Amino acid sequence: MAENVDLVVLGAGPGGYVAAIRAAQAGLKTAVVEKEKVGGVCLHKGCIPSKSLLRSAEVYHEMKNSEDFGIRVGDIQLDIDLVQSRKNKVKQQLHQGVRQLLKKNGVEVYEGIGRILGPSIFSPQPGTISVEKADGGENVMLVPQQVIIATGSRPRSLPGLEVDGTTVMFSDHALEMESLPQSIVIVGGGVIGIEWASMLNDFGVEVTLVEFADRLLPFEDPDVSKEMARLLKKRKVKVMTGAKVLSETVKAMEGRVTLQVEREGGVTDLEAERMLVSVGRQPNTEDIGLQNTSIQLEKGFIQVNEYMQTEESHIYAIGDVNGGYQLAHVASHEGILAVEHILGKNPNPLDPQMVPRCTYSRPEIGSIGLTEEEALAKGYQVKTGKFPFRAVGKSLVFGETDGFIKLVTDEKTDDILGVHMIGPHATDLISEAGLAKVLDATPWEISQVIHPHPTLSEAFGEVAMAMEGKPIHSV
Repeated sequence: MAENVDLVVLGAGPGGYVAAIRAAQAGLKTAVVEKEKVGGVCLHKGCIPSKSLLRSAEVYHEMKNSEDFGIRVGDIQLDIDLVQSRKNKVKQQLHQGVRQLLKKNGVEVYEGIGRILGPSIFSPQPGTISVEKADGGENVMLVPQQVIIATGSRPRSLPGLEVDGTTVMFSDHALEMESLPQSIVIVGGGVIGIEWASMLNDFGVEVTLVEFADRLLPFEDPDVSKEMARLLKKRKVKVMTGAKVLSETVKAMEGRVTLQVEREGGVTDLEAERMLVSVGRQPNTEDIGLQNTSIQLEKGFIQVNEYMQTEESHIYAIGDVNGGYQLAHVASHEGILAVEHILGKNPNPLDPQMVPRCTYSRPEIGSIGLTEEEALAKGYQVKTGKFPFRAVGKSLVFGETDGFIKLVTDEKTDDILGVHMIGPHATDLISEAGLAKVLDATPWEISQVIHPHPTLSEAFGEVAMAMEGKPIHSV
């Protein structure tokens, strides 16, 4: 039996469920098809569980150093079972919250695998969705006017490398570790690799971080990358950049992994209890019926226009599957953008320069817009300013004085091109920079904001004044 609806969303991650709710709020009869759990990878295998573990690592670090704050405690012990239990409770609470939101807004949820069918008796155009129900029940046919593909992504591996989920792991597997290894090799020095290196180091694991590029976090400003590398090395993390893992040399035995890394013309042998592979993610575009459409793929990603439309104008693709920023908040924004376009509201296309990027390590990183390198490559006459967190009173109160805020502007127009932060609570502070970008604020305008004292946000006002050559608390 076929059911007619206005919109079907394939995937209920942060892009899919947000799009479905916005569509339902606008009066569209909306259905979501999800093969696992609503909330998607972000809620169950990514953002939320990893940040829960990072918070536990942060608290553990603070407790071990509590005497710096005048608090003497007894023997501090890490109980990984309790850490995992807390993580699972956070996931469960948020999962129930998403389910309730969908129900509240009248979104029908179908648990199973959704596939796009070609033209048929149900519809003259591709887009009818066949739902293979997870409980083994009879398939359901959904006949929508519009479709949004939001099927997300999964970890990518290195060619020839076998991931067994126990000794050689992706982050999905690492999130469920029942015990911590004494040592680990992390392959990939991007956001995920840095977060896991920071977390496991705080948990007391000996960490070796291997990155193919010539610096960590190659998409961040070089000054931020340099500072992060310095601080990780200070914490006894072994950092190897410009290093290529030779996949064919990886040997995994129970409780041990050995491998070779090519670097600076030589080969280095590495050994650890476990290995974590964090070299990017690949889109989930297989087995969803794209062959029945004229949708175009490039390197596995669905090609879309500025409104998230595919070659089939009634089919949209948002989030990790379309080759843009693989960030939960981008997927959510794209979901709203796609729905508003379906509704004929002529929304503003997504501007990549308005997207904040966050790394939840210790210290945190928050950035938006162009790096200094990127701005120069685009031909801008660049002006930069920096202000260290150690010059802010709240930073000293917190006991977290590493890092800085860097401002990149166009010397001709004074427009802000980029803001880059590494330091305490940078992932929260970056939102002020996002608002400044939206409002097209200049450093002078930011300097006119009265930042409360003592707060970490004062650093943003100070770096703005530094751009005018008039910082108050410059050291």
